[in-house]
Amino acid sequence: MKIGFAKPQIPTEGAVVAGVLEGKVLAATAAELDRQSGGALVRAMNASRFEGKAGQSLTILAPAGLELGRVVLVGLGKAEKLDALAAQAFGGTALAQVANSGETVLSVAADAIDGAPLNATAFAANLAFGARLRAYRFDKYFTTEKKTDKPSLKKLNVLSAAAPAAKAAYAPLERIADGVFLTRDVVSEPANVIYPESLAAECRKLAELGVDVEILGEKQMKKLGMGALLGVGQGSDRESQLVVMRWMGAKDQKTAPLALIGKGVCFDTGGISIKPAAGMEDMKWDMAGAGAVIGAMKALAGRQAKANVVGVVGLVENMPSGTAQRPGDVVTSASGQTIEVINTDAEGRLVLADALWYAREHLKPSAMIDLATLTGAIIISLGGEHAGLFASDDSLAEAISAAGKSVGEKVWRLPLGDAYDKQIKSDIADMKNTGGREAGSITAAQFLKRFTGDTPWAHIDIAGTAWSKKDTATCPKGATAFGVRLLDALVAERYEEK
Repeated sequence: MKIGFAKPQIPTEGAVVAGVLEGKVLAATAAELDRQSGGALVRAMNASRFEGKAGQSLTILAPAGLELGRVVLVGLGKAEKLDALAAQAFGGTALAQVANSGETVLSVAADAIDGAPLNATAFAANLAFGARLRAYRFDKYFTTEKKTDKPSLKKLNVLSAAAPAAKAAYAPLERIADGVFLTRDVVSEPANVIYPESLAAECRKLAELGVDVEILGEKQMKKLGMGALLGVGQGSDRESQLVVMRWMGAKDQKTAPLALIGKGVCFDTGGISIKPAAGMEDMKWDMAGAGAVIGAMKALAGRQAKANVVGVVGLVENMPSGTAQRPGDVVTSASGQTIEVINTDAEGRLVLADALWYAREHLKPSAMIDLATLTGAIIISLGGEHAGLFASDDSLAEAISAAGKSVGEKVWRLPLGDAYDKQIKSDIADMKNTGGREAGSITAAQFLKRFTGDTPWAHIDIAGTAWSKKDTATCPKGATAFGVRLLDALVAERYEEK
């Protein structure tokens, strides 16, 4: 779908979406459309339950007096709450109402709203961004889909008095959307398509944007002593990989980078501690943490972020076989610390243990942030509304929380402490990889903390937010790419040169 920007006008083709403030207050374009249609829009509102609340919509087909197929009214909510996220939701809702309608052209009015915190430029740019995010569709495997089930929309015109400036402001947002789409794509792919080597190949494509990509195979990882990561993948025919992506966008390339580390279990059967069959197909997205890091690197490189950022993803497949890791095995991590494997389904933390060590020792970062679909316990704790946040540094935790709030990817900080750390004490090794059912997400974070040294570190458990079973304003159900926009916003606010 092509997105363009134009000056305000009443189109003579396709569909038009116009905004209505809460209380049925028509914005400028809606008011003009109502005038030209002889009051048809107001009559339609009065005959319905449409009140202009955020997210509400009302479609009027072929209104008299207008050369349009349809007019869609979308609620803007209250003017004082019309921030960037609200503008994105408006754009996404507008797109969703028309995408499969049969219309090929949609014009969305980005009218200036008195009392709104956004200016006309930012409102129009974020509207377009929201529409682009909502337009995502993973449809490559449909071969018998009916034409009527496919999106008909080919072009979206954003109508704004600030059209040229809005187009310029949208450009970096479009690059962020590219990163989001890459993440959604690789997370949506089945495990026979995305596995460690093929996902590493996707990472290699980032070199086209100026990212330096280095891929370590099993021989190299064995030399580094990565027994924790390699132990997870030893039951699979697929070779494990460690991918390092460097974006050195700061003027001083010697400035210590921010390190982003992702869990990339491309399929997780649970290994010998095998998962129940029901729902195991979902474990294709157990690499969503790695997917978010890869997408974030694409977004940062795409918009030429003036910051030094490195991404490290540990890519494995956790399979049961005659060579698979067993419960009770003891492995030695690259840090030299030994781990008793109590449960082979607590594998993500083993992958991250060696990836975190590598980032700390070889990349010398200013801070480390890992993302992982790590624990089912975090879903019990927070559902799909927040990701779990754990951190050794208060300032870093606060910055992550603020970045997440600004883009609608919310996190909730949970505690760390010695009492929790004692739960992973082993009788025969330095630690065990599970601490029991109690505080499962916290003990998993405590495990990771043992590999971070004195480097400021944060862990984001995205098990509940990486995949959605329902549509939202800016994301169809499926892979959400949670973390891409959060990381981009964090870099922009905290690490990027101004």
